[in-house]
Amino acid sequence: MATEESGLQIHPMDQFTVKPLFGDGPLMWYTPSNATLWMFFAVLSAVAFLVLGTRHRSVVPGRAQMAAEMAYLFVRNMVENVAGKDALKFFPYIMTVFIFIAMANILGLIPTSFTTTSHIAVTAVLALTVFISVTVIGFVKHGLGFLGLFWISSAPLPLRPVLAVIELMSYFVRPVSHSIRLAGNMMAGHAMIKVFAAFAGVLGLGAFVPIVAISAVYALELLVACIQAYVFTILTCVYLRDALHPSH
Repeated sequence: MATEESGLQIHPMDQFTVKPLFGDGPLMWYTPSNATLWMFFAVLSAVAFLVLGTRHRSVVPGRAQMAAEMAYLFVRNMVENVAGKDALKFFPYIMTVFIFIAMANILGLIPTSFTTTSHIAVTAVLALTVFISVTVIGFVKHGLGFLGLFWISSAPLPLRPVLAVIELMSYFVRPVSHSIRLAGNMMAGHAMIKVFAAFAGVLGLGAFVPIVAISAVYALELLVACIQAYVFTILTCVYLRDALHPSH
């Protein structure tokens, strides 16, 4: 005899499921999905923010122009202060990464949307692109001298080989930590919101406490969305600085 399931059913991880946009067929690498759709929206939002927002530039900026200029100066100063003036040639790429991640994070807070940066497949590509780029820049600019990044000349000579191995391992772990940090933070907050929302739906009129909790977590997630874009970008600047100035 079949028994009916009872009790509160909460599935906070269902919101991270990648689904095809059309039909219920198998999900292949070329299949349009909710992930690709919201990445496309993130690109459109970035273009609207930077291009359309500064289309009618004036001496007295409007709100859109002021926001775009503040973001521009914020990232430019970050690149210059962390990686040095010689890193400004790479500013367009770093600015693109920052705006894309910020837009993807913020769009993921819209109800029924999809948070693309909660998937390690997305953040890993971003992190690997940074890792490969800075490594290539380091070898192109310094040749084998880039290996000086792993040789700590200020340490006692017997310890230098051991520290070199540790530094090398730490270097190759960078894309892992770089990607997991962003995906993990975005996934955790969204899952918490889903849990509180499920409690609010069950309690009905008595859902005051869960609703207050959802509002607080939502505000926190908006802050986290911007902070995680900043953290990913500033780490990119740190890695670029190591590529441009590898000696300890």
